[in-house]
Amino acid sequence: MQTVDLNVLGLKEGDRALDLGCGRGRHVHAMYFHARCHVVGIDLGFEDVKHTRDGFAACFGASDETPGKPGLFPAWTDADEINKHHYSLSVGNALSLPFADGTFDKIICSEVLEHIPDYRQAVSEIERVLKPGGTLAISVPRFWTEWVCWALSDDYHNEPGGHVRIFKEGELKGAVEAKGLKHFYRHWAHGLHSPYWWLKCAFGVKREDVPAVNAYKRFLEWDILERPRLTRTLEKVAAPLMGKSVVLYFTKGTA
Repeated sequence: MQTVDLNVLGLKEGDRALDLGCGRGRHVHAMYFHARCHVVGIDLGFEDVKHTRDGFAACFGASDETPGKPGLFPAWTDADEINKHHYSLSVGNALSLPFADGTFDKIICSEVLEHIPDYRQAVSEIERVLKPGGTLAISVPRFWTEWVCWALSDDYHNEPGGHVRIFKEGELKGAVEAKGLKHFYRHWAHGLHSPYWWLKCAFGVKREDVPAVNAYKRFLEWDILERPRLTRTLEKVAAPLMGKSVVLYFTKGTA
């Protein structure tokens, strides 16, 4: 489930790109196959980083979880091509990134800042490790769709590692621009996902026995895997109206 548009991000051959808070690797994997670049994924959770690594292993061969299972790209064997794609994974803290100043051409921070009490420190670290002229994409839950979830259920956010705030778009944009970055584009994502979370919150986020919720989940999984034209059209209509995420893009000045 890709939230950031890599074409808007401007990811290109030779870039070094960071996925801050990579989770299970959806953007790390997407960037790796999008361009001949060096992708770095970092997350606070070791198990998530391990899952991201296993995702790469599953693409080209067996993973720890599925030994002997054929990879998704067994035909991609050209050594010269493979050598132009690189990835690195690490456990790390967004408040103190283990990278030198100006390390990355591109940075993605997707669905992370809403979990961090001192998010402004995380933004400072992002600015520090982004190269002059580099591009940043940040996504957070959209204010009104997130507010509905909070109104329907305390369990949705009130747990260890859960969401600690609902961002207003102007607040986040201002915090990033205060570090000298310039906003240049915005879009919304996952319009078809908001109803699922509203249903989940209404019936109980920890319940797994609600037929309507489980049916909608299967629909979303089918949509992600198959990407039929009908749902792609519905997503284009739904995202601006009720997208679960807002995505903001920034550039860092060259001076």
